[in-house]
Amino acid sequence: MVQPVTELFPQVTDPIFGNLVLSAVCAALPLVLLFVLLGVFRVKAHKAALASLLLSIVLAVVGWQMPVGQALSAAAAGAFYGLFPILWILVNALWIYKLTVATPWFEVLGRTIRSITNDLRILSILIAFCFGALLESLAGFGAPVAISAAMLMAAGMKPLKSALVSLLANTAPVAFGAMAAPIIALNGVTGIPVQELSQMAGRQTPFIAILVPLILVFMVDGKRGLRQTWPVALVAGFVFGLSQFVTANFFAVELTDVVAAVATVTAVLIMLKFWQPREIIGVTDVDSGNAVSAGGDSAPVLAGRAGTVPVAPAPETGTTAVLEKTTRPPAGQVFMSVAPYLIIMTIFSIAQIPAIKTWLSAIGSVTFPWPGLDVVNAAGDPVPAQTFKLDHIKATGTLLMLSGIVTMALYRMSIRQGLATYWQTLVQLRWTIVTVTAVLSLSFVMNLSGQTNSLGVALATTGVFFAVLSPVIGWLGVALTGSDTSSNSLFGQLQVSAATETGLSPTLMAAANSSAGVLGKMLSVQNLAVAAAAVGMAGEESTLFRKLIGWSLSLLLLITVLIVLQSTPVLGWMVP
Repeated sequence: MVQPVTELFPQVTDPIFGNLVLSAVCAALPLVLLFVLLGVFRVKAHKAALASLLLSIVLAVVGWQMPVGQALSAAAAGAFYGLFPILWILVNALWIYKLTVATPWFEVLGRTIRSITNDLRILSILIAFCFGALLESLAGFGAPVAISAAMLMAAGMKPLKSALVSLLANTAPVAFGAMAAPIIALNGVTGIPVQELSQMAGRQTPFIAILVPLILVFMVDGKRGLRQTWPVALVAGFVFGLSQFVTANFFAVELTDVVAAVATVTAVLIMLKFWQPREIIGVTDVDSGNAVSAGGDSAPVLAGRAGTVPVAPAPETGTTAVLEKTTRPPAGQVFMSVAPYLIIMTIFSIAQIPAIKTWLSAIGSVTFPWPGLDVVNAAGDPVPAQTFKLDHIKATGTLLMLSGIVTMALYRMSIRQGLATYWQTLVQLRWTIVTVTAVLSLSFVMNLSGQTNSLGVALATTGVFFAVLSPVIGWLGVALTGSDTSSNSLFGQLQVSAATETGLSPTLMAAANSSAGVLGKMLSVQNLAVAAAAVGMAGEESTLFRKLIGWSLSLLLLITVLIVLQSTPVLGWMVP
């Protein structure tokens, strides 16, 4: 007989024959199914997520004895959270980006960037690292990779290398991408305050950001690129990392990537006024895309002082061609091209003014228990995931929509154009919407039924070694789902449960899931497919995977060492 949904449901850690290990194995089945369907059978993400959701509901009811009504209510709660605030952010962010693409100002922005220098090593920093981060802060879901790769090809870089550079550069901003959607999702499933998670992630990702530009110039031009352009690469990485730290810790988490990208572009432009590399390098290693040194098989270059124009093989034919200098647009046009990002920064900054922030919370903040749920954990405490706080007016997605409306007014776009673009955005994201809601539903069912807790307690038996496993779990999650937001939704509560059992900081382990997870994005099937399609290499995803896996694992090792040290007295002072 089905229990009433109003009846209290206490979670049990070892419901399968009273055995913790067997219970943990069963709890992992929905995740294993998701990974196998995505990674082995290449099933579409939305289909894999729906299948895993169905399995988790069956396990919740049959294995964990969760009432059917509460299991379905948990799935509905997850779907609602996926829609608001997560997809509310993503849809409006991508809408603003599509508004800019629908105008001539997007091309002006591209010409402005290309007019700065013809050196592809520096352009890889400006386009893939800085501009890509700006796009990640708004669009995400592969858009930064596709656009950066296309712009690098337009500047003269070979297709393979354009894809590799864009994929690797996309790691630095992902933890705070789409107006901090991953951090917000992490807060939703763990109950840890957003600001606390933001502070912790802001004390981890900057260390990766410092290294990424150095890797990019090495990837473009090998040892010569590193030797000749390390000063500007180091400045870019340092400014980006510092901006992430300051914004995430002391300002608004939603603006972390916007501030970091704008600050880094500014720093690089100022530096280029006083410093230039010894040679201007156009195209290198046009055949294989492998990094080469100055003495390798790089393309012929007219070596000389800064300002010389490179002679290099054209992107498609391999014949010798002179890359023409792009003329910088007038200042007024440059301003109009960056106006949407300035509007976003202004509106979000105003919303953070204490008096206005308090007023917005007072008129547009509702906290309520999700209907049909009454769940307590093993200790008898209510599970946080069943309580919702709906900030519908001051929500990030709402502020983004307001920014889009102001952008429309500035660009003199009609309401009809704006609505048509919004509809196009929804159509483009239709399967993403299904995927995200299904993954969030899966996460809520696992969390509220106790499946995640069973996994966490089992993993906690590894003791302090869990500090090593934690970042690897996050990395696997993003590599297989293609989304830091989805990975945080799936594994956030697991990280907290295991951390609590082992005596580690729940905030540290939850943030580690996100910070280490970003390093798996360059290997995700979705991102590889986007990059390959953008450069005309559809079907060559395996080539990109082989060339990037070494970098991904190396950076994962570095951040794992950092996280392990943060779990000890050595760097424990960094945990808020």
